[in-house]
Amino acid sequence: MYPFNYHKPTSLADAQALYAQSDDPMYLSGGMTLIPTMKQRLAAPTDLIDLSALPELSGIQVADDVVQVGAFTRHAQVVRHEPLQQRLPVLSELAGLIGDGQVRNRGTIGGSVANSDPAADYPAAVVGLGATLHTNNRQISGDDFFKDLFETALEPGEILTRIDFPVPTRAAYQKFPNPASRYAVAGVLVADFSGTIRVGVTGAGPCAFRATGLEEVLNRDLSAAALENLVIPDAGFNNDLHASAEYRAHLVKVMAQRAVAKLLAQ
Repeated sequence: MYPFNYHKPTSLADAQALYAQSDDPMYLSGGMTLIPTMKQRLAAPTDLIDLSALPELSGIQVADDVVQVGAFTRHAQVVRHEPLQQRLPVLSELAGLIGDGQVRNRGTIGGSVANSDPAADYPAAVVGLGATLHTNNRQISGDDFFKDLFETALEPGEILTRIDFPVPTRAAYQKFPNPASRYAVAGVLVADFSGTIRVGVTGAGPCAFRATGLEEVLNRDLSAAALENLVIPDAGFNNDLHASAEYRAHLVKVMAQRAVAKLLAQ
């Protein structure tokens, strides 16, 4: 790890000011990706700006039609929050599938989403539920947030402050996890908004995306059987030592079928 300056601001304004005056700064949230990357000397920021002392970034607010989750809220808090479990159980269940206990106690929803790791779980919920992402100066639609591998719509210095998740009539998430990391080789979230189906996919491509082809089929016939003969194109899908693009395409269909079956059983 290369030397760096460490800062722990107590306000958003101070965090932004530190970012603006530093040569090559990076914000630190949970650090589940950034710290290992720095240890491997794949990242070398001159200044590390720790956001953990900003109370306005943490917490969960549950209403009838929307759930607001602060960007610094840790995965374990999402898992254990009882009102959230009652109103938007799919998000608590998804969070419980992330990594292990240590990761869930340190990692944050904002850090996961802002990193746009192609195999992270939360992005499937952002896209599948049609979330709205709030930063220190604007709102971004979940459909427009993920751009590419580790690339989002966030501008340099912009801070993700909270995520608003609309509450569907019912929803389910299924993933095929890597047995070592628990990252999603492929994960699919299916949400039913009073008869309108949305599908978010993670793990398969360079970043999370909305599966409009699956949505078209499920909006006509909301059943696992309706997907049986559907062919998922694998063009642009990830192809690595964990799974080929062709296999990931197969997994997307299987996980979608399982998610639909789980949704219908609710």
